[in-house]
Amino acid sequence: MKDILLPVAHVFALVIMVFSVTMLAPLILAIWSLDAALLSFVISAVATFLIGGFLWLTTKRFKRELKTRDGLLLVALTWVALPALAGLPLWHYLPLNFTRAYFEAASGLTTTGGTVISGLDHLPRSINLWRHLLSWLGGMGIIVLAVAILPLLGVGGMQMYRAEMPGPMKDSKLTPRIGQTAKLLWAVYAGLTAACIVCLKVAGMNWFDAVCHGFSALSLGGFSTHDYSIGYFKSLPIEIVLTVFQILAAMNFATHFLAWSQRGVLAYFRDAEARAILGVLAVSCLGITLFLVLKGTYPDIPTALRYSVFNVVSIATDSGLHTQDYSHWPIFAPMWMMFLSSIVASSGSTGGGVKMIRTLVLTKQANRELNLLVHPNMVRPLKVGGNVIANRVVFAVLAFVFLYFMSLVALTFLQLASGLDFITAFSASLACLNNAGPGLGLVGPGSTYGVLNDFQTWVCSAAMLLGRLEVFTILVLFTPTLWRK
Repeated sequence: MKDILLPVAHVFALVIMVFSVTMLAPLILAIWSLDAALLSFVISAVATFLIGGFLWLTTKRFKRELKTRDGLLLVALTWVALPALAGLPLWHYLPLNFTRAYFEAASGLTTTGGTVISGLDHLPRSINLWRHLLSWLGGMGIIVLAVAILPLLGVGGMQMYRAEMPGPMKDSKLTPRIGQTAKLLWAVYAGLTAACIVCLKVAGMNWFDAVCHGFSALSLGGFSTHDYSIGYFKSLPIEIVLTVFQILAAMNFATHFLAWSQRGVLAYFRDAEARAILGVLAVSCLGITLFLVLKGTYPDIPTALRYSVFNVVSIATDSGLHTQDYSHWPIFAPMWMMFLSSIVASSGSTGGGVKMIRTLVLTKQANRELNLLVHPNMVRPLKVGGNVIANRVVFAVLAFVFLYFMSLVALTFLQLASGLDFITAFSASLACLNNAGPGLGLVGPGSTYGVLNDFQTWVCSAAMLLGRLEVFTILVLFTPTLWRK
């Protein structure tokens, strides 16, 4: 056991030390504005770096080449342990216990966007910046960031990349070298974030709000600097900008890179996931617009269209920003939005859920099975977007979807056993598992997860981690095979 864990702990120590450096951003802001959270960030940054340094020194002699198993362990360890360190400034400054500080930090790093904090408008700017920075770092994955900037390629960079990147197509990469691939992905990610920030500023936000919401939009993190989220601004241009960039963030970042490198948009038309995402969103937005008008929720189509497009896109892409308390809409609309949060985001994006590629694979497989009932001897390869999908990928998708729904069932029953009503228990479990942010009932967009007790909060934290690591990376830790030499 020691031979397995200590080499992983040595690399994890480097991740911790790099992570401590990210606290300099809110620390500098706190110094600049002399806000009340300055001491919290000084203590947290120093403590995090010292913890990482001590762990690195004590495990240095165990350094070795990482294997696939080590990559899985490192990713799981990072995402489970890092929120405890990321939550230190929140725990020190805010009236939060460790459970809620861990939840808030995990919600940021997993890009879930659910919060336990009320009074966001009055928080020190450094605290708000830290929350949004956590989302932005978690968007592409702290492990991919580490691969891009640390000289760790000799200790299993590909193993970490394959364990971290979402979706079933983990072997596809833009370049032969994992470090170069990670840097290209982050370049696209950072470039789109910068573009979003500038557009939000032009649309009417101040620079601070533009930076924070730019981080939220591209990470699909859902955090806001205001309790009323985007409804605070009451601005159609801001809603349009965020809608566009949330859709872009829900698409595969490799597709964005190809579109940029080819200086055209043909890459999007060739991407089966991108076409499906746009189609599903367009039909859903129009359908819910008409539904809300027919139900009398809004008096006319333009008003209903404005609010349905932004909120449907935001929840479907697993962002969680909102302009309306859609939990008061007729129940079909918010439930459909929660369903969309399970399937719309693309693999290789910052979104969560089952992912669109798995939905397409399952749809094609179901159609193939129906044809086999009629023609038992038929041989037809399964294709998505003109690419043949190997049977091993189909089997992996089926296994993932089974584990995903069993996880959702188990989490919902745990919340029901704790005393929550069904709508709250189910929607909280689904929203956290999909990394989508607000749910319905007690944890709807008009409320926070602060209404939950500590046990319920830990269940939600576990759901966020399961969703961010796509179930397999967590559950594989409990298989005896992993621990055999």
